[in-house]
Amino acid sequence: MRPVRLSVVTAATAVAALTAVTGCAEKSDAKAGGGGTVQVTASDSSCKVSKTEFPAGHVKFALQNKGSKVTEVYLLFPDDRIVAERENIGPGLSSTLTAEVKAGSYEIACKPGMKGSGIRQKVTVSGGKAVKRDPKLDAAVAAYRTYVQAQADATMPKVKVFTDAVRKGGLAAARKAYAPSRIGWERTEPVAESFGDIDPKTDTRADGLEKDQKWTGWHRLEKSLWQDKKIGATEKTLATRLDKDLADWQRRVGTAEITPTSMANGAKELLDEVATGKVTGEEERYSHTDLVDFKANLEGAQQAYELLKPVASKNDPALTKELDQQFGSLTKLLDNYRTDKAGYDFVSYDKVSEKDRKGLSDAVNALAEPLSKLAAAVSK
Repeated sequence: MRPVRLSVVTAATAVAALTAVTGCAEKSDAKAGGGGTVQVTASDSSCKVSKTEFPAGHVKFALQNKGSKVTEVYLLFPDDRIVAERENIGPGLSSTLTAEVKAGSYEIACKPGMKGSGIRQKVTVSGGKAVKRDPKLDAAVAAYRTYVQAQADATMPKVKVFTDAVRKGGLAAARKAYAPSRIGWERTEPVAESFGDIDPKTDTRADGLEKDQKWTGWHRLEKSLWQDKKIGATEKTLATRLDKDLADWQRRVGTAEITPTSMANGAKELLDEVATGKVTGEEERYSHTDLVDFKANLEGAQQAYELLKPVASKNDPALTKELDQQFGSLTKLLDNYRTDKAGYDFVSYDKVSEKDRKGLSDAVNALAEPLSKLAAAVSK
């Protein structure tokens, strides 16, 4: 169960800018559906699915939010691992999601308000036709699997620097090590979140807690370091807990279900993370290190795209031309806020003006719109 990453009020404001770009363009397509399209209609109290049985292969989901709250739609394995998702669908808006789905039993969950386990419908995927992949896509999946494992492996020593500083009570040292410890996680966050139970332990903010959930992880420590300005016994215990939970992530990341469409959808999810958390300043509200996370999200999205590009460029050359341009433009714009051009030191986000935040938001939206089409391009 993925935790909410921002308050519903904040989400509604942030998502308006993001989904205005993609939602309107996709609305007619979602309504029209199509013979092989599974239509999912979400409201504040229901999650209606046009068909509960459909064949395996590349499945297109046409998503509509008829409720008053921002919603998310998930395709889930029976154990709650995520097959595919589309987040931050604003009221009255529509979106599409393309996923490679194997035969088996699944659940479709709509999450009005982006909280809880969602309103669920069981669906069955029959044998269908086996997906015939271009060998280049198999190579892309293998390379991406290597990438996410390497990111997890490289993260653990950086996390230890951070947690050791907390255990020693070194406020300044812990603050310095905090943002670097998160880079590998932020680059590959959709894969970590696909397991369902790891992200709530490590990366939840206070307003994303479910009922009776204990607050643990990076952001709980962030609050202590910057707002409370103290490290006590509780924080030292939480540091050790973070080591344990992230070691679990490191062990399991190599077993994640990865397909070309999940890579493409994950790249889009990383841009959604930027739009609804980093640009708004919600993610790192105490440390204001949002631009470090922003950069890592962008790098992770681009890595997935570059691996899929050989096939996407063949199927939709106009799309990859636009993606190349938009990735380049956003990277160049973000680099203006780097204080160390060779590293990951960025301007504190509370020093970034509203005008500049709007410029960053516009650039993210300009990339998010064509990126939302990448999964369809690689599944042609």
